[in-house]
Order: sequence, then C-alpha cells, then structure tokens
Amino acid sequence: MIDAPSPNYDDRSLPVSMLVLHYTGMRTGAEALERLRNPAAKVSAHYLLEEDGRIFSLVKENKRAWHAGLGHWRGITDINSASIGIELVNGGHDFDLPAYPEAQIDTLIALCRDIIKRHEIDAYNIVGHSDIAPDRKQDPGEHFPWLSLANAGIGLWPEVTNGEEMSASGFWHDLGQTGYLVPENAEARQNLTAAFQRRFLPHAITGKADPQTCATAQALARLIRTP
Repeated sequence: MIDAPSPNYDDRSLPVSMLVLHYTGMRTGAEALERLRNPAAKVSAHYLLEEDGRIFSLVKENKRAWHAGLGHWRGITDINSASIGIELVNGGHDFDLPAYPEAQIDTLIALCRDIIKRHEIDAYNIVGHSDIAPDRKQDPGEHFPWLSLANAGIGLWPEVTNGEEMSASGFWHDLGQTGYLVPENAEARQNLTAAFQRRFLPHAITGKADPQTCATAQALARLIRTP
C-alpha cells in the first residue's frame, strides 16, 4: 500500500454500504494519479490500482471521495457518501479498452475482500460506475472480469437455468429489484439495458431487451430476493 493523499474529499453523510469500481480511462497510471490528486480536478477515489498490482491509498475510507458523480443505486443518490471507490488503471474505451492484467485483478480481489469484510457490504451493492450512471459512464467496461470476482465471493453472477422464462414481461421490474433506476425515456432505457449487458452479457451489448437479457435479469433479481 503506497500512501498518496488526495485533497479531494469531504465528510460522509451516510454509512458505507457500497463498493464502486472504475477504470481510469487515461493513457497511464501516472497521469491518473496526478489527476486524482489535483485540487483543480475535483475528483478522487479511495484507492488506485496500477496494472502491476501496486495500490495507492488516496483518501481514507471514513471520508467521502469524489469518484461517482451523479448516480443512483437502490434508492441512494449520494453514492459518494455511501461508497468506497476504487480506480483501476486502464485506458478504457478511449484507448482501445485493454485487458485487465492478472496481477491487477489479484490485488483487486484481495482489496475488495478486505473492504467488504470491514464494512459488511452486501454482494448486490458491489457495482461498476456504469451501473449507477448508465447514461454517462461505461466503466469498468466489458473486458472487466466480473465473473472472476463473483467466483472469489465479490458481487453476484446470475446463472440462467434451463427453461427460464425468456420474456420482456417483468424485465424493468427485475432491473429495479436489482438496484438500477429505471427511467421512462426510451433512449435512457436503451442505455440502461446496454449497461446491464456490458456487465452480465459483455458479448452481446445491443441495448435491446432480448430474451437472453430478460432471462439474465430475472435470474439476478431472484438471487437478490433469496436470503
């Protein structure tokens, strides 16, 4: 753990209940670290993970880092107050969306496990930036290994069973049950569907609520309803 304090934080107004994962979307980790510590940028995160597995600690966990911006999850709108934010060094969609190195993901898994245990964060509250702000954000992107994290006990991964009802009926209800804010606007709904697919069906990001997408949403909602 490398101490690299950022001045970009304030006090929390909510207890920690969420973990939000991002990519930096910049050419290098050094550029991202500089920006996250620049007072003029007014952005930060609690941690920055380099591609080689180094962890930079920027903001203490009891403080409100400025990583999420406008968003919504399970009724929470001040995501920054309720969450721990982790930035992974990755060029993102602006720089060819490179794969996440194994060393980086191994470190992330260890860090997430520690944070989850310390704050008793529920699996359904481990999200990507695109989950809480689907109209604005795409990170951590379709190359992020959500399944590997779920297999390590971090977050949820739905398994569609044989004979699963594949109908658009209930799709929006299932997304709302999961935690997404379901909009009325058609374009915003398409963005939300694409965000859901980016996380759970990264091979088929169409923005359309096709049968596979509906079945996946149904399976995910069922996991959350189950104690």
